[in-house]
Amino acid sequence: MRLIARFVTVTTAVLLSSSILAGCGGGSGSPSSSTSGASGVKADKGLAAKVPAAVKKDGVILVGSDASYAPSEFLKSDNSTVQGFDVDLFQAVAAKLGLKATFQNAKFDSIIPGVTSGKYEFGVSSFTVNADREKQVTMVSYYSAGTQWFTRKGNPDKVDPANACGKAIAVQTNTVQLDDLNARSKKCTSAGKPAIKIDSYQGQDQATAAIVSGKDAAGLADSPVGAYAVQQTGDQLQLLGSIYDSAPYGYVIPKDQADFAKAVSSAVDALIKDGTYKKVLSKWGVAQGAVTSSAVNPHV
Repeated sequence: MRLIARFVTVTTAVLLSSSILAGCGGGSGSPSSSTSGASGVKADKGLAAKVPAAVKKDGVILVGSDASYAPSEFLKSDNSTVQGFDVDLFQAVAAKLGLKATFQNAKFDSIIPGVTSGKYEFGVSSFTVNADREKQVTMVSYYSAGTQWFTRKGNPDKVDPANACGKAIAVQTNTVQLDDLNARSKKCTSAGKPAIKIDSYQGQDQATAAIVSGKDAAGLADSPVGAYAVQQTGDQLQLLGSIYDSAPYGYVIPKDQADFAKAVSSAVDALIKDGTYKKVLSKWGVAQGAVTSSAVNPHV
């Protein structure tokens, strides 16, 4: 899942070209990354003491993130540096723990396996917290987002999210939105209507480009992402319907690091309390998804 940020408008050509770049760059699992600390955030000695020795040794958290999901995480114009509100906020979390964070671009569906295998120490990529993911990893909540549909300006294909049977709909693979579409398509066929033509893409930038080009009639993504896409394409797109199924985003941490997860949750709470959290969200235009506290493995 992923709002309106403070960047210049992106034309269709730029959007499509960034889709191509993501396909041959970080979006395909290249080592594109960014490393930095959060300026102005002071470390909490008590929380820093709970950092595992293996992480504390080099002082850096290696993070897996799919940088195709603006404004949460996406590549700068150099096609290498990962930026976004997820990046800024987690850098602040890391700083509160006395650490820095390196973001490595990766395919979305490879991140949780990467965390469980030890390739990454964390996954930060707008992961919606759900029971299936909590069985594999520990999740620490930090934001809330829902699902939003969007289509080309004027809705030329007359898409109705409540009845999209027979329509070509774009979605990113391995997301809650793909599960949503599969369930909707099954209802279509059960009612004797044509199935939804589901076009799933590795990157959300590719899904959005398919809608702008007219290849797909509409798409659905996290609410911040849908609104950001509309703004960044110069109003070539429009939102459809209301936001629904709001749920928390969670940081992905290995199962065996419960104490570290609690420290991360406490770090988020500390940032909420001192105003850093609100400042980061406001910078990226996503403040409407702010939460009042963090939790480890919240029930959703």
